[in-house]
Amino acid sequence: MNWITNYVRPRINSLFSRREVPENLWTKCPECGTMLFHRELAENLNVCTNCDHHLAITPRERFAALFDGGVFLEVKVPEPTADPLGFRDQKKYPDRMKAAQKTTGEHEAMLVAEGEIGRTPVVAAAQDFAFMGGSMGMYVGNAIIAAAERAVALHRPLVLFSAAGGARMQEGILSLMQMPRTTVAVQMLKEAGLPYIVVLTHPTTGGVTASYAMLGDVQIAEPNALICFAGPRVIEQTIREKLPEGFQRAEYLLEHGMLDRVTHRKDMRDELTTILRLLLRQPAAVTADLPAPEPVAEAQPDAGGAAPAPAETAPAKAD
Repeated sequence: MNWITNYVRPRINSLFSRREVPENLWTKCPECGTMLFHRELAENLNVCTNCDHHLAITPRERFAALFDGGVFLEVKVPEPTADPLGFRDQKKYPDRMKAAQKTTGEHEAMLVAEGEIGRTPVVAAAQDFAFMGGSMGMYVGNAIIAAAERAVALHRPLVLFSAAGGARMQEGILSLMQMPRTTVAVQMLKEAGLPYIVVLTHPTTGGVTASYAMLGDVQIAEPNALICFAGPRVIEQTIREKLPEGFQRAEYLLEHGMLDRVTHRKDMRDELTTILRLLLRQPAAVTADLPAPEPVAEAQPDAGGAAPAPAETAPAKAD
């Protein structure tokens, strides 16, 4: 037996040979560093199974878990003017848009849909941070207005999931104009007497926080979400002081009265169902989907004075 041929050479080859492993099979948790299998992570709604850290989730994945049966209908959003300023930095603005569309598979940074949550009809909108940082441009403004108009037309509440780095710099002042536009859209809901619930996810910053993200009738946040106007690093550099632990995180804001609830992603559907039904003055949602049992007629006494035994009713069958 030649130990160099049979043992040493295979060991060296195994060290230097490259194994072809698909990159999308594993995701590293940014909080604890655990390698998470993509299928297990998706089944857990993109929440780390080790440390419970909430990773980013796309609007479609969120809606699939939120709406009954994962069924929802997209709401059409008017298209704004493309590249109104002819903006260019290292790339042209249209080229950045095409790259973001190719990466995310979405047309823009916000998705609007309608469906039912716990048998409660709603209109929902969600931002995609993977699309140019979820930045608020004219399309996002149009999307929120379209969502509000659809909610008013159908007399449904609006649930919005925010995730953004602020206004979109490539659209300049036109992106900042979306702050008053979206505020007017929220006012439309209030005048119609419809609930507006905001779920703030990580991160929600800049002009988004200064407008529609903080105008909800109920403010909910996911755990440890960064929620602010200016980030903690900018504030530390400005005031030259060390900020408190957890400053501008969801739990800190809840403790200081800026939020109503901090809710785990897996509990969000039940939480929204309960809140929506309370605000709409509807009865609590049933946990099962069975029809109500047939009422039993009250037995009448016969001539002898004895009441006959009530007839047995067949058990209710599921649809």
